[in-house]
Amino acid sequence: MRTVHFLSAVSLLMLLAYNTRVMGQEKPASTETVKIKTSAICEQCKERLEHNMAFEKGVKAVNLDIETKVLTIEFKAGKNSKEKLKKAVTKIGYDADELEADPKAYAKLPTCCKKDAAPH
Repeated sequence: MRTVHFLSAVSLLMLLAYNTRVMGQEKPASTETVKIKTSAICEQCKERLEHNMAFEKGVKAVNLDIETKVLTIEFKAGKNSKEKLKKAVTKIGYDADELEADPKAYAKLPTCCKKDAAPH
């Protein structure tokens, strides 16, 4: 009878140890948020930036405030970086903080989305 209790106790301890280890691995990945000043002007810019940036690695949420021209991006920590995300913004055709828009991408933007276009 003692052997049965001993084996039950050992089994219970092993099960608890396993569950603790597995549960410790299930932590959701932490996220980071960056804010990037862009040259976006209108709703088309907003749609274009939010749509394209959503496909960048690790990105969970994207929002452009047209009034301030600030693009807010939430992404999984370790999956991307502010510098890479800024580079991605320039490849869509917009300035990103101190980085100038990629000239080829900028040339493909509609006329209303160019830097010298009047806000609308």
